[in-house]
Amino acid sequence: MSERPLSSTIEDHALERVPDHARQGWLALSWNTAGIVTTLVQLFLGALVTFVAGYRIALAAGVCVTVVGALLGWACGHVAHRSGLSSTVMSRHFGFGRKGSVISSLIFAFMIIGFLALENALLYRGFLFYFHLSDTLATRVVVYGLLSLAWILLTAYGFALVVRVSSTTLVLFLAVLAYITFVVVSTTTHAASGLFAFGSQFPAGALAAMGAATDTGKFVFGVNVLIGSAGALALVDADLGRYARSSRDIGIAALIGNVMMDIVMLSLGGIIMYAGIPALIQFYMHTDSMTRQAAEHAALQSPDSITAAFIVFGGAFGALLMVLAQSKAQVLNTYSASLSLSNLFDAFNFRPGRLSFVVLANVIGLLMLYGQILALVNSWITMLGVLTTAFAGVIVVDYFLVRRLLDAADADAAERLESVNWAGVLTVVLAVLLSHYVLNRYIPVEFFSTLILCLVLYPALRLTVFRPLPVLGGARGVS
Repeated sequence: MSERPLSSTIEDHALERVPDHARQGWLALSWNTAGIVTTLVQLFLGALVTFVAGYRIALAAGVCVTVVGALLGWACGHVAHRSGLSSTVMSRHFGFGRKGSVISSLIFAFMIIGFLALENALLYRGFLFYFHLSDTLATRVVVYGLLSLAWILLTAYGFALVVRVSSTTLVLFLAVLAYITFVVVSTTTHAASGLFAFGSQFPAGALAAMGAATDTGKFVFGVNVLIGSAGALALVDADLGRYARSSRDIGIAALIGNVMMDIVMLSLGGIIMYAGIPALIQFYMHTDSMTRQAAEHAALQSPDSITAAFIVFGGAFGALLMVLAQSKAQVLNTYSASLSLSNLFDAFNFRPGRLSFVVLANVIGLLMLYGQILALVNSWITMLGVLTTAFAGVIVVDYFLVRRLLDAADADAAERLESVNWAGVLTVVLAVLLSHYVLNRYIPVEFFSTLILCLVLYPALRLTVFRPLPVLGGARGVS
C-alpha cells in the first residue's frame, strides 16, 4: 500500500469518516487514552483526594469513577467507531445538528485548550525551579515559544505520529515514575503497611470546610474531584474511537485510560506525597527559609508542589519525568483541540485545514497565560466537567435510545443532517443548570444528576415537540 500524501496525512480525516484501512487496535488507542491522563496534574489530584479522604476511601472513589468513566467513554467511543467521526463532528449527527454542534465545539475547545495552557504553565514553573531561572519576559518567550513549537510539530502529521510519541513517552514516563516511587518509598520513615492505609491528613476544620467531615462526605469529595475529568475523557475517547477497528478495541482503551487516571495516578500521587512530604517540607524550610506551617501549606497547595516534589526527590530524573509526563499530554491536547476547532469553523464554511487549527490552539493557549482566562478555566473546571458530561450524555442517549424509539419515517428524517437539533441544545442547558444550581443540594455528585437528566429530558423533547424534520439537501447521517 502506498503512503498517504502529506496533505492527507496532515488533514487526518478531521471532518470526514476514518476509512477502514486506517483503523487501529486497542493497544494503539490505549497509548493515547493512558497518555493523556498520566500527568503531574493527575498525580496532584491523587495526592489531594487521598490527603482529604484517606487512602482507602479515596481508592473506593477512584474505583467508582473508573467504572462510570469507562462505560461513558466506551459508549462515546462506540458511536465514534461506527460513524468514523471525531467527537464534535459526531455531535452534528447525534444530538445537536450542524450549527448546534458549534456549542459543543466551543465548550470542548475552551476546556481542552485551557488544559493545554495549564500544562504549559506547569512545565514552565518546573523549568524555573530546576534550572533556577528568573521569571522574565525573555524567559517566557523562549520557553513558551519552544514548547508551543514542539506541540505543533509533533501534532501536525496526524494520528500515526501522535501514537508514536505517546507510546514512547508513556513507557519512559512509567519507568522513571517507578524509579522515583522506589526511591521515595525506600527512604521514608513511614511503615510500608501505612502507605496503603493512611487516613485524612488535613485538620478537622479544613475537612469540614470542604464538606468532608464524615466518611460519606470524604467519598463524595473524592468522586467530585476525580469525575470532572471523566466527561472530557469520554469525548477524547470519541476522538480516538473513530480509529478503532471494533467497539471492543475502544472499550478496552477507555477502560485503561480510566484505570490509569483514577486508580494508578491516584494511588501513586497519594503514596509518593505521603511518603515524601516530610522531605519536601524540610526542603522548603531550608531552601526558602519558610516556617514549618508555611512549608506544610506549600507542600500541597497546587500542582506546582508535585513538580517541586519530583525534582526534589529525583533531581535530573524528576525533571525528566516532568517533561515526559507533560509532553505526551500536550500532544494529545493539541490534537483534540485541532479537531474541535476544525468542526467549529467548518460549521461556518471556513476550512483552512487542520494544521491551521493546530497552530491556532497553541496561540490561544499562549493568550490564556497572559490574561484572566486561565484562572477562569480553573474556577470553571467543575462546570466544564458537567458540560462535557451533558454533551456526551446527549450523544449516547440519541444513538442508543432515541434512534430506536423513532418510527420509520422519523428515523429516516433523523438520518439527515439538521441545522440545529433543539432537543439536544435545550437538554444540555437544562441539565447543566438543574444539576449545578438546583439538584446539587440533593445529589452532590453533579456528574450523575447530569447523566440522569440527559436520559430523561432528551427523549422527552426529541420524541414530542422537537421530532426530527427532513432537511432538503441535507447530507445523509451515519449510524
